[in-house]
Order: sequence, then C-alpha cells, then structure tokens
Amino acid sequence: MALDDVCVLIPTFNEAPTIGSVVDGFIDQGYTNVLVIDGGSTDDTQAVAAAHGARVIEQRRSGKGQAVREGLEYIDTEYIVLVDGDSTYDPADADQLLEPLFEGRADHVIGNRLVQLDDEAMSRLNRFGNQLINSAFTMIHGRDFGDILSGYRAFARDSLDQLQLSADGFTIETELAVASVKHQIPTAVVPIEYTPRPSESETNLDPIRDGGRIIHALYSMARRNNPLFYFGSVGGLSILFGISIGAFVGYDWFIHHVSHEALAVVSAFAILLGVQLFMFGVLSDMVIAVNREHTRQVQALATQLQEESSDTTEETSETPEGTQTIDAGN
Repeated sequence: MALDDVCVLIPTFNEAPTIGSVVDGFIDQGYTNVLVIDGGSTDDTQAVAAAHGARVIEQRRSGKGQAVREGLEYIDTEYIVLVDGDSTYDPADADQLLEPLFEGRADHVIGNRLVQLDDEAMSRLNRFGNQLINSAFTMIHGRDFGDILSGYRAFARDSLDQLQLSADGFTIETELAVASVKHQIPTAVVPIEYTPRPSESETNLDPIRDGGRIIHALYSMARRNNPLFYFGSVGGLSILFGISIGAFVGYDWFIHHVSHEALAVVSAFAILLGVQLFMFGVLSDMVIAVNREHTRQVQALATQLQEESSDTTEETSETPEGTQTIDAGN
C-alpha cells in the first residue's frame, strides 16, 4: 500500500479537544498527508491541528459538504480518506478501507459502524434513526450499503470527480451514497470500530433536525435516481386518498341516500392525478434506464479507444531508431 498516494481529509468545526489525537493517530499509521478543512472554529482547532502536523485550510463557507468540496481543491493524491475529527473512528481502520481501492475492487469504500458498534457509542434514538435511514435508502435506491451515514470513507480521486456534489451540511454522506448508485461507482463496505465521543467534545449534530434533513434529501434525490418511486409514491397516496373519499361518497349514497357531488369530483380528481403521476414515474424510469445504458456504452467505448491508443503508442515507441520509409517509385 503506497501511503504517499493517500490524503486524509478531516472536516472540522470546534474540535480542539480531539483533533490533535486524530491527526497523531493517522501520522502514526504512516499517513503523513493530513489535510484539515475547518469551518471557522471559534476554539483552537486550527492551531492544534497545525501543531500536530496537519495542513490546515479555513473554508470559504461553512458546512461539512462544503468542506469536502473545498478540500478536493487542495488534494492531488490518487486516493482520499474522509474521516470526522471527533476521535470516534480508529485511524488503524484506514488500511482496510483502502484495501479494496488498491486491489481495484472498488472506487468508494464505506466504513460500517453498525457491525462493531460500542454499546455506549450511539444512543437508542440515533440507532433507530440510522436503521430507519438505511432501510429507506435501500428501499428507494435499491442498494444496501449498511451504514450510509458513516463519516469514515475512502475514495479513488477520479470517482469523486464524477459525482458533482452539491450538499452543504450533514447530508453530504447521503449524497455520496446516492451519487455512487446513480453513477454506478463500484462501492464496497467494510466493518470498522466506532467508539463513544470523548466527554470533553460536543457534537454538532442534532438527531431530530438533521435526521429530518437527511430523510428529505433521500426522497428528493430519488427524483433523478428512482423516479418510479418518487412519483409513484405520491401517485399511490393520491389514489388511496381518492378511493377513500369515493368509498365514503358511495356508502352515504347507498345507505343514507345522501349525495356528495363535490366530494365525488374531488375523489375522481385525486384518482386521476395519482394514475397520471404513476405513469409519469414509469416513463421517467424508462428514460433514465435508457440514458444509463447509453452512458455505459459511451464509457466502454472511451475505455476501448484509450486502450487502443495506448497500444499504438507502445508499438511506436518500440520501433528501432533510424528506420526509414523507402518510396518504391524512387
């Protein structure tokens, strides 16, 4: 494993009590290229990180997602390890995160915290939220990544350049997972250790507020990745609502001989709207499937042309010096 080809990227905000030990941990493991992207901490995070041997850059704008995007501007290595600065992740696990990348089995590796989770590392509310979000991701996007909210990941730099990230805050992990499915990035999952956050360090994550944002982001991203679910779910609810209203109208008409013309119109409209949304989802899904197949074919053709060009270059370089083409007519 060529650790010189790896940059450890650590987004931070007020992590002074822990960032020093995190940087030391990676340097002790042989990862000397450590980049801290700080979101304008009001404590000594930047000074502590620099004193322990990290490069420190202050973000132009706040947010973890913004930190990841800005960090890429300062990284020129082939591989990137992304990790939180709160000392809940073990630097020794970086080797197994990078192994699938070095072996060519994946371009994106997610560290699964939930396999070896310390009993005190995560509250019951957070565990339930993680399970709910992971189940929603699997249902909506059709892949089981085990722990899409993990803050410990490794990437091949080229794969990150394909993703076109836009999330600013804690939804960045969700966007990374969804974008990997959308762009068919080979993704592996490895178990990692997750330990309790040190008592002197305060979390920047609000379980309710940020959990709601993540669920909303999951559903919103389905519009471009799984439109059948996105439009079909709304259409299904509309049809169910229309049928419920229609059942009430029918019951009142046959039992009490009371007519509800307005409700009947609402029922019919809801059912028609639901059917139209469902059909729109089916058509959108077909369009996306065709587009993905065309993209796959173009990428395969580009790879083939690149290989042929490389072979031609090698053959040209092997031609003996001094060889001349002789015109038979002269």
